Amino acid sequence: MDAVKRKAIEAAGWKVGDAADFLGMDVEERQLLDARVKLALAIRQQRQVHGLTQKDLGAKLRTTQPRVAKIERAASDVSMDQLIRAFTAAGGKVVVRTSKAKATKGKSKTKMGNVVLEVVASR
Repeated sequence: MDAVKRKAIEAAGWKVGDAADFLGMDVEERQLLDARVKLALAIRQQRQVHGLTQKDLGAKLRTTQPRVAKIERAASDVSMDQLIRAFTAAGGKVVVRTSKAKATKGKSKTKMGNVVLEVVASR
């Protein structure tokens, strides 16, 4: 939505947001939803790049074509494990990277920083 339209809608007293706002999701839930959707899109793209049908990918995963369709939609009954398995079965690679948090002055404890789940498409 462009800025002019958004301002006009807000000026009329309406609230502008996304599905996560509507559902009252917190930061963690938003991150998980974003990761699930991006991974589902990557599965579809990876499958298509390798010329696989949903039925072909289903055979690799030992599941059905309708289940693959649900995986590619990131349906609520599809686990992250299933999404990751489908992506790798379609020829993709998943890399997990971690970093330490920056030390704060006067504190010597090592804290976990960020964990990055990188989805790497193959060609």
